[in-house]
Amino acid sequence: MSKRAVILAGGKGTRLRPYTTVLPKPLMPIGEYPILEVIVRQLAYFGFNHITIAVNHQAHLIEAFFQDGKKWNVKIDYSLEDQPLGTMGPLKLIHDLPENFLVMNGDVLTDINYSNFFESHISSGSIFTISSMHREQLIDFGVLDTNEKNLLIGFREKPRQVFQVSMGVYLLSRKALSYVPDHTVFGFDNLMLKLLEVKENVSVLPHKGYWLDIGRPDDYERAIDEFELLKHNFLHE
Repeated sequence: MSKRAVILAGGKGTRLRPYTTVLPKPLMPIGEYPILEVIVRQLAYFGFNHITIAVNHQAHLIEAFFQDGKKWNVKIDYSLEDQPLGTMGPLKLIHDLPENFLVMNGDVLTDINYSNFFESHISSGSIFTISSMHREQLIDFGVLDTNEKNLLIGFREKPRQVFQVSMGVYLLSRKALSYVPDHTVFGFDNLMLKLLEVKENVSVLPHKGYWLDIGRPDDYERAIDEFELLKHNFLHE
């Protein structure tokens, strides 16, 4: 079965400056590979044989590195944004997408089984499936609980809260694109609010393995430290 993926690699990587002054974020190294090469190798292993990389900032560097994908036994082509279109807007520039396809950010380090994720989306019948993780957030303050009279009724010192967050890895049915306007900045958040408004089914599939968004400086440094130790979890060679 032919499987298609779109990798969003057009961002400027402002959160990783000054690293990204010279290199686009998806070419930032994790061990001996750029993070985007890790993703391409993973997708190829899980049977995605056609990858479109959506590019904008420093597109020529990404295209020069990956070329047509023969090195990884996949077909790689490119979709160029003339102006930033958010996370979902660039999909409207790609006119040959199949009935179901994977979309993901180009700065995600994870050990997700992309093939199982694809099959789960198909089985769900949902218009959109989000891969999620539980993320713990430290509130680095003493938190005061008060009543309507502003009297203290509780106190929590630096509490931790757990949220279910998007991993930046999605599976879409082509119908979802009918809710994305043409030539407009339109993000994941905009599309989720629209799908909720029109009561379309969106599935959330929790991942219990490894995930880091290396667009965050602290997570990028952690990824560098952990990649070599856990390399066999990411690359199946």
